[in-house]
Amino acid sequence: MQVYLVGGAVRDELLGLPVTERDWVAVGATPLDMERDGFRPVGREFPVFLHPQTCEEYALARQERKTGPGYRGFETQYSPQVTLEEDLLRRDLTINAMARDLDGTLIDPYGGREDLRIRQLRHVSPAFVEDPVRVLRVARFAARFAELGFQVAPETLALMQAMVVNGEVAALVPERVWREMERALNESRPEVFFDTLQDCGALEVVMPELHWQAADRDALRAAVTLSREGNVRFAALAGGSSESAVEALCERLRAPNPYRELALMCARLKDRIEAANTLDDAGLLELLDSADALRRPERFERLLRACAARGGGMLTAEELLRAATAVAAEVTLEPEHMAGLRGSGIAAALRRARIERLARLQRERRRS
Repeated sequence: MQVYLVGGAVRDELLGLPVTERDWVAVGATPLDMERDGFRPVGREFPVFLHPQTCEEYALARQERKTGPGYRGFETQYSPQVTLEEDLLRRDLTINAMARDLDGTLIDPYGGREDLRIRQLRHVSPAFVEDPVRVLRVARFAARFAELGFQVAPETLALMQAMVVNGEVAALVPERVWREMERALNESRPEVFFDTLQDCGALEVVMPELHWQAADRDALRAAVTLSREGNVRFAALAGGSSESAVEALCERLRAPNPYRELALMCARLKDRIEAANTLDDAGLLELLDSADALRRPERFERLLRACAARGGGMLTAEELLRAATAVAAEVTLEPEHMAGLRGSGIAAALRRARIERLARLQRERRRS
């Protein structure tokens, strides 16, 4: 058995980036060999094992054969006869198809190191077109490495366009689209993910509700500077659409609730939030209630950041809304003011007290 470090760890080390995860390939081994050496099996679709000490993943060298449409339409073949070069050939991009042996020697049969030098995201082989997830992965790598000057190779973009035309991209399931998009949202240049999908025609297939425009790109770029949280960035991205379009997009992608809630709230309230300086005291309280700002101030803060991103990174009423949230949340009713009140009467009295407090805040702000 021969063991090789493969994939992203080799790529990132050559780029001078931190290596956070290491994956290994075992050549010339069987599952029985691995278990005999103390490795614990964890792979469901093909043999993957955890090292008994480091818990790093070791996969048996394998090949794949296309058997049907979509990214699940593959038959995995593994045996001690599969070579390292054959295993690397099935990978998506040349920069991910390099390996190092235990002595540190680089094995680079498909030109990955040269593509790192010239900053190209290039497919390894024509078999690239067999797996539609690769369209999403290339777009995500384009977002990850955009600041380093990487671009999608023209011939790879042409294959991605062909995968859209032949219907392969339409076979992607929502969960996989969401997983790749969520990871892209956490990159430093997430807008490049959507640019790349638009360039190959895949965006209107996997997210037809998202009409990607310059304003969305600007909002996403602004959101990157305002927050590291994926749900804030998603809300800034989707919040420029109508509430019904955002609902449809979230339904299509099966977006988790924290993402769905914030995006819908941004679409519904962004105009009122931007114009909060023009609201009277009752209107200001109504806005805070609509956003559930008093009970969930942390989510309201995320909403403000998403709305600020839609405004190019600035929110004119931001200071007012934060102050209004703080003072309204402090309002309580003294026992003597609650005497004889029940249910809706207490709620109405509390509302009046909060409006009075917001009116005082507005007067103080005008005087200052």
